[in-house]
Amino acid sequence: MVLQVMRGRRRRVTPGVLVRVLVLLVMLFSLLGSQSVAAEKKVDPGGQVRVDLFGKVLDSHHSGVGAAHIQVLLDGTPLKISRANGNGQPDDSLTTESDGSYQVRLWLQAGLVTDDSTLEITAYKPSFIKKSYQIKGYELTKDGGNLIGLAEIQIQRTAGPAFWIATIVFVLAYILISFELLHRTMAAMLGASTMLVISYTLGTLNPEYHILSYESAIKAIDMNVIFLLMGMMIIVGILKHTGIFQWCAYKCYQLARGNISLLAVILMAFTAIASSFLDNVTTMLLLTPVTIQIAVSLGITPLALLIPEILASNIGGTATLIGDPPNIMIGSYANLTFVEFVQNLAPTCAIVMVLLFVFSKYLFGKEFNKAKVDDIQQFIIELRAEYKITDATLLGVGIVIMAIVVALFLTHGFWHMEVSIAALFGAALLFSFGLLTKKIDMLELIEKDIEWTTLLFFMFLFILVGGVEETGMLDIVADWVLYLAHGNLVASICLILWVSAIMSAFVDNIPFTATMLPIVAYLTQVIPGAESGVLWWALAFGACFGGNGTMIGASANVVTLGIAESAGYPIRFFQFMKAAFPFMLLSVGVANVWLLLAY
Repeated sequence: MVLQVMRGRRRRVTPGVLVRVLVLLVMLFSLLGSQSVAAEKKVDPGGQVRVDLFGKVLDSHHSGVGAAHIQVLLDGTPLKISRANGNGQPDDSLTTESDGSYQVRLWLQAGLVTDDSTLEITAYKPSFIKKSYQIKGYELTKDGGNLIGLAEIQIQRTAGPAFWIATIVFVLAYILISFELLHRTMAAMLGASTMLVISYTLGTLNPEYHILSYESAIKAIDMNVIFLLMGMMIIVGILKHTGIFQWCAYKCYQLARGNISLLAVILMAFTAIASSFLDNVTTMLLLTPVTIQIAVSLGITPLALLIPEILASNIGGTATLIGDPPNIMIGSYANLTFVEFVQNLAPTCAIVMVLLFVFSKYLFGKEFNKAKVDDIQQFIIELRAEYKITDATLLGVGIVIMAIVVALFLTHGFWHMEVSIAALFGAALLFSFGLLTKKIDMLELIEKDIEWTTLLFFMFLFILVGGVEETGMLDIVADWVLYLAHGNLVASICLILWVSAIMSAFVDNIPFTATMLPIVAYLTQVIPGAESGVLWWALAFGACFGGNGTMIGASANVVTLGIAESAGYPIRFFQFMKAAFPFMLLSVGVANVWLLLAY
């Protein structure tokens, strides 16, 4: 009965009740809205003045300093400040944006700021000296009842605890990487994590020990480089299952028809072209076993063919944006296009390749003359039977997709598209085709063909470099280079080129290039004439050509000679250096002349 009465009452909703409910809702929303507006304005009707302060915090190179703490004092008294957009509660200090800019807002009692008042804006960040900028009351611009001030603050670097810790960690990690005392991925991971742990432990207790934040570490990772490498790894990993690389090596011998000098030239040319568009480590990894077998069948040492191939792979990798990891890093950092790399580097690489043909003939001519093949035609038949295309359909689709990817590489500047997008798109298309046709084992490709250790190495390396960049070590190196060059463009080109080449011959050129990127960027801005980008090309030539100097100068060298040693053909460090270092000096000299003539 009670339920029936209640149900009956629910049904009797009169127009008067609806009107009263609507009136109550309108009053409620109006009250909430007025409170929201008052909270947003944060204005006391009893007479407050809004003061907006804008500006930028710069370092000695006139670059914006992100995450710098901003404090404001009025006649020596600290004030609570908030961001000019009204977000967040007022606090004692705020931090600058990534570009060094800041916009702070203060609410002060009317009449508190007079013409004789002094607003002091202080900027501070670990590894920098605290600096203040003073604005007199009469210097503030009036905007109705509000006041506006503009202050640009330049803060100087200082070698504090964070600087020395970051430098020591970086140098130790560099030594571990360069001399292979620890796997390079683990060395970079150890260094990066050490910087972060120190920042969040000692740095919390004392800001002078803060190296970089987690957010800064993530921003330091160049995902364009990571995704480009991943995409090309997938494409090459699928194509190698078709047998195309081994088949190409067999065709090189067939074209030479037993002429070993011609065979060496064809192998070098093929290696250089392949390394221009594919990872040169993968290229050498696939060509080396075939080259060894051909050399053994000819009765000559495989090193007579492998060493010229190594030199050719590093030269070919220099010619394009995607040919060698240092170029990938330079292109992404400096926003350079694929076509710009080809235009500025490929002509010199072509000249150096011609010199390599002559140099190889001079160096290994006697070994080439030892070659003996009783039945050339029979040997060609044997090679054809062993090294053939294993999947023509997958190869055909792969060639079409690779052509699309290269076309996007060539035009990515027009589309304003990162090259990593083109690589990932091609990898996704080819991977999908392989999965749909069941020609590719997804787990095998992911586990074996994508070099996760290399990708992780790059990520941790970017964090390492970000740490020393935050604390100012790279600024010191840049100033040193600028001092030695005396601001002269010719001296700067020669210095960057030759230092990069010599360093890259003895240490891994990837961390060296990562270290040099912000330094070259600064020099490009301050040296007259460098705006043409010539210093970027000097760095690319030095880092890539320098890798030919020693057997540890580039990853392709280590991989190729490791396979040769496993096959019973080892080579000593100075034995390789005796053959390769003179040619490295010759190639860098050619690049030096080219850069001076062209720019």
